Amino acid sequence: MNDPQRIRNIGIVAHIDHGKTTLSDNLLAGAGMISKELAGRQLFMDSDEEEQARGITIDSSNVSMVHTFDNEDYLINLIDTPGHVDFGGDVTRAMRAVDGAVVVVDAVEGTMPQTETVLRQALREHVRPVLFVNKVDRLINELQVDSQEMQIRLGKVIDHVNKLIKNMNPEKFKAGWKVDAAAGTVAFGSALYNWAISVPMMKKTGVSFNDVYDYCKAGDMKSLAEKCPLHEAVLDMVIHFLPNPIEAQKDRVKAIWHGDENTAIGKSMAGADAEGDLAFMVTDISVDPHAGEVATGRLFSGSLTRGMEVFTSGSARKSRVQQVGIFMGPERLEVDKIPAGNIAAVTGLKEAIVGSTVTTLDGMTPFESIRHVSEPVVTVAVEAKHTKDLPKLIEVLRQVAKEDPTLQITLDEETGEHLMAGMGELHLEVIAHRIERDKNVEIATSKPIVVYRETIKKNTEPVEGKSPNRHNRFYIYVEPLDTEIVSAIKEGEISMNLPELERRQKLIDLGMEKEEAKGIAGIFNSNIFIDMTKGIQYLNETMELVLDGFEEVMRAGPLTREPVANVKCVLVDAKLHEDAIHRGPAQIIPASRQAIQAGMLMAEDSLLEPYQKVFVQVPQLLMGGATKELQGRRGIILNMTTEGDLAIIEARVPVAEMFGFAGEIRSATEGRAMWSTEFGGFDVVPSSILNDIVGQIRERKGLKKDLPKVSDFLSM
Repeated sequence: MNDPQRIRNIGIVAHIDHGKTTLSDNLLAGAGMISKELAGRQLFMDSDEEEQARGITIDSSNVSMVHTFDNEDYLINLIDTPGHVDFGGDVTRAMRAVDGAVVVVDAVEGTMPQTETVLRQALREHVRPVLFVNKVDRLINELQVDSQEMQIRLGKVIDHVNKLIKNMNPEKFKAGWKVDAAAGTVAFGSALYNWAISVPMMKKTGVSFNDVYDYCKAGDMKSLAEKCPLHEAVLDMVIHFLPNPIEAQKDRVKAIWHGDENTAIGKSMAGADAEGDLAFMVTDISVDPHAGEVATGRLFSGSLTRGMEVFTSGSARKSRVQQVGIFMGPERLEVDKIPAGNIAAVTGLKEAIVGSTVTTLDGMTPFESIRHVSEPVVTVAVEAKHTKDLPKLIEVLRQVAKEDPTLQITLDEETGEHLMAGMGELHLEVIAHRIERDKNVEIATSKPIVVYRETIKKNTEPVEGKSPNRHNRFYIYVEPLDTEIVSAIKEGEISMNLPELERRQKLIDLGMEKEEAKGIAGIFNSNIFIDMTKGIQYLNETMELVLDGFEEVMRAGPLTREPVANVKCVLVDAKLHEDAIHRGPAQIIPASRQAIQAGMLMAEDSLLEPYQKVFVQVPQLLMGGATKELQGRRGIILNMTTEGDLAIIEARVPVAEMFGFAGEIRSATEGRAMWSTEFGGFDVVPSSILNDIVGQIRERKGLKKDLPKVSDFLSM
């Protein structure tokens, strides 16, 4: 741990069921941590009983092990990540902690939608990939390909992964980040039968591709596993090709930290200096029944020791570190000191949330926040079955939201319900089950409801918003925000934390007029508030209250009280009372809020609904049943291709129509369809069903049945 040259921090990423956890088992067995006989079936990293019952990984889990390469010992900190689209947030967070990723691809299925997503997450965080092609034995024994065809198919998988890397990050591709079997950055094997082969391994053992083919044909996996053990091939590749913390941090710190790199802390992070100030990035929070909250994350600079006092970004108080340790799957091992370049688990940081920067340096620029690829699209209402559990439920929900930042917990003030929004049905089901099992609170959940977004279609004239005492007036107009600016905000390229000049330049580059870019006063979700006024007295002191009004509307729009997206609000004029007493929160907030609400209704307030991309593989004979099922759910078929006797259908379906899809597609295709989904963005609700949906949402939220009119929001 004390020699960063000999540390490798890696994540294992892939599409669901391509064999990540099985691969982790083999690496652990190679390090002597679990028995070799059980490796591949024990699934040591899926320590949660729900993970074992469902046979999928739900939470990322960390483990540290030692591997000997060229007669030297190396420490490998490994994170096994989930593959199911509902738990994609865990992959994003894990990528912040590691420097390299082993991308696992099933040799039979090839690269799948989630393979693309996880590769994109890795490259965005400047994490270098190597490739492991798994289940090669299935190619030979199930698909009965000959050794020539086997090599062609494996070549196709490598080409496809390289194509993805090239499209997602051309600079890194040119800098030599492509995967190449001849160079040794690709390994082939079978995680279930514990063997793997790569070009350097062939030179070392003398086993060739044809020998592998013969062993598999004969079903003699055991001899193959003895000659070419999987852990040796994969970990040699990791140590040889993936960067150590010193190499990696030079490049990665620039990508995830926007401070001045010439300061002492900037240099200390770039060199992974254990003697420098502490810089620790929290990427995961879990709860230990005995020790309380455990914050796991990546240590970029300095050393963590017990009892040290630290600052947490976003909190004024200091915290004291209680225990310092590393994770070994489900167990935590305490140590005295952890130097820079490692992945550490710390208790005592009560103020920390996922994405916090923990440091000994007062006023350090925090790391940039972690951005998740998809947004919460499905909500359930949660209530305690017994009234006595109510206070406990509120505490538990707060904790669950802290452990999993992709969950959004809100309290609907009108109905008093707690709403839990997540990535999909499975995500919410797992969380609800955990609340009952781990926290001992019996809860009832409603049927899942879809989260819509409100948006506008056209521009309006300025609308006058008056304060209740008629002494203050604001003139605000609204218009749709350019899609390019919206995606830049979502990508985190534009935010209020950026230096003003840099933010202004980025907006001008994206096509915003200079005056507008100069006047940005607030950004909330994907909405912007711009102040275009000149020389209005007292406006500076009241701006914060005006923005409070703006944020209130953006949280709950005028039509259905759903979150608002892609709206630009522009303040063009204001009249303010000279006496501060007459322009307090109770006057200013309603005035700015009503002007925006009325403006949105004038601009044809409409709804956006979330979509999912659905990928279905089905035998050609049963293709009709599958397409009918997708089209019957308002789905749009984007693409259809065939491979052999399989039809591959790619479609885009509204999330609202996807409930119960699993059962229906099974019966429509005699149970022979394989399908997967990924987040497909938002789109406008067709006008033919808009009024029905608005009516249903308003009824559910206990709002008046009649649709709101502009006059409802303007005081005469």
